[in-house]
Amino acid sequence: MEQETGLSKPVAVIACATMAFLYVAILYAPTLILRLPAPSSLKEFMIRRFICATISSFMSLVFCAILLPLRRREATYLFRVYGIRLDHLWQAVVFPLSLTCLMYAGSLVFKSLLLVDSWKEHMHQGEGISLNCIKDILQNFLAGLSSTASNVLAWRNYVVAPLTEELVFRACMIPLLLCGGFEIYVVILLCPILFSLAHLNHWMEIYGRQNYSLLKAFMVVFS
Repeated sequence: MEQETGLSKPVAVIACATMAFLYVAILYAPTLILRLPAPSSLKEFMIRRFICATISSFMSLVFCAILLPLRRREATYLFRVYGIRLDHLWQAVVFPLSLTCLMYAGSLVFKSLLLVDSWKEHMHQGEGISLNCIKDILQNFLAGLSSTASNVLAWRNYVVAPLTEELVFRACMIPLLLCGGFEIYVVILLCPILFSLAHLNHWMEIYGRQNYSLLKAFMVVFS
C-alpha cells in the first residue's frame, strides 16, 4: 500500500508530528521570534494566539496538500480529502455532537432537575409560571449569551480552538496517516496521541512554574 500511495508510514508520522509541533511553536513566535512587546491585556494576548493558530492551520492545510498524492488540486476535491463535504453533513454534525454531549450529560440533567424543582416550588406556592417569570428567564439567557459572545476566552474555547484543532489534528492528519498505509483503527489510536503532543507546552509550564512533580504535572495536563 505504501508503494501505491507514494507515502511511507514514517513520513506520515513525521509530518503529523511536525504539524503538532508547529501548532504549538507558532504560538510563541510573536515574542520569541518577532520580538514583539508583551501584550498589555488578556484580550490582546488571546488575539495574538488566534492569529497564530489560524496561520498554523493554514500552513498545515497547504503542507498536507503538498504531501498527499492527490489526483486533482481543485478546492472542492481538497475539501473532500479533508473531510469537509456536504453529503452526509447532518450525520457528521449530529453523531459527534451527541457523543460530546454525553460527557456533560450528568451536569445537564442535574441542572434540568433543579429547574424543574424550581418550577414545582412556584406551582406549590400558587404563583404558577407567570409571563414575568418567563420574561426573566429569557432576559437572563440573552444576557448570558451576550456575556459569552464578548468574552475572549469563550471565543477561544468554543470557536478558535475547536476549529483549528479539527483542521490540523483531524482534517490534515487522518488523510496523511491513511495514505501512509495505517489501518483505520490504528489511525483512531494515533490521532489522540499526536494531539497530546500539542499539550506538552502546558506540561512544561506547570512543571517549571508551579514546581509540580513530573507525574503530577502530567496528570493535570493529560487527565
